[in-house]
Amino acid sequence: MHTVIPIEYFLVTATLMFFAGVYGFITRKNLITILMSVELMLNAVNIIFIAFNRYLYPGQLEGHFFALFVIAVAAAEAAVAIAIIINIYRNFQSIDVEETDKMKY
Repeated sequence: MHTVIPIEYFLVTATLMFFAGVYGFITRKNLITILMSVELMLNAVNIIFIAFNRYLYPGQLEGHFFALFVIAVAAAEAAVAIAIIINIYRNFQSIDVEETDKMKY
């Protein structure tokens, strides 16, 4: 038996994920947790792309291609961000956001 999950379930899940990411981005001081929050927001957007593609255009793959593009951009962003974070840690022995203002000098 094939049951169809209503689109509202996907929208609620993605919304909760997105706003959990926004909350983490705003409240956290550690650069790694901020990066994880951004990744959480991007994954929430991917869920929306796939859900709308499935319900609006079930025979086409545009939503899947957009999601793959977002995944590729997120992977590149994560690699660059981790390289920057490692460089900051090597120079300042901390990855606290409030201490990165020392980079000006």
